[in-house]
Amino acid sequence: MRNELIAFLELFTDISPEDQALIEATFASKSFAEGEVLFPGGYVCREMFFVRRGVLKIVVTNEKGTRVLHYFLRQNQFCTILESFLNESVAEEDIIAACPCEVFSISKTALLDLYSKIPYLERLIDQIRQQALLDKIRIRNTYLGHDAQTRYKLFLMQQSDIALQVPLSDVASYLEITQQSLSRIRRNLR
Repeated sequence: MRNELIAFLELFTDISPEDQALIEATFASKSFAEGEVLFPGGYVCREMFFVRRGVLKIVVTNEKGTRVLHYFLRQNQFCTILESFLNESVAEEDIIAACPCEVFSISKTALLDLYSKIPYLERLIDQIRQQALLDKIRIRNTYLGHDAQTRYKLFLMQQSDIALQVPLSDVASYLEITQQSLSRIRRNLR
């Protein structure tokens, strides 16, 4: 079976067999169960993930002590706590498997070494990350100013693949509504 990361990167540029082999040798394959923490907040994030299967979530504890889900990351997306990863700062956010997941992971040190061997890869991954950030902002902005039912409908339209894979409690947290309200909204939509 073809490496999903290579197949994804080749959507943007051709990658020589030598570079493919180097990339495959540098990224490690890992599996996580639902709820398993890939990165716990309170530390510097020194690892980047590429989601092969499943969904990851970025979660932070707010000032009231409530766990709030900020983003979902789906198949064929890179995931890290970017500010921490780039600036060596302590991250508040956790990266958690929202459902059973398979990822490719790479340490920052290994990634920088890989960039020195495959210089075009840094620009390529940066462009992919920038587009993903813009997409996250666009999606989150579509929810602003809408009531809970409209936010849920928008979520189903924009992220239906995620809706099918993650617990309703995660969807409720992401949309900033209670589980009870989400259950009521779902009943009314049937």
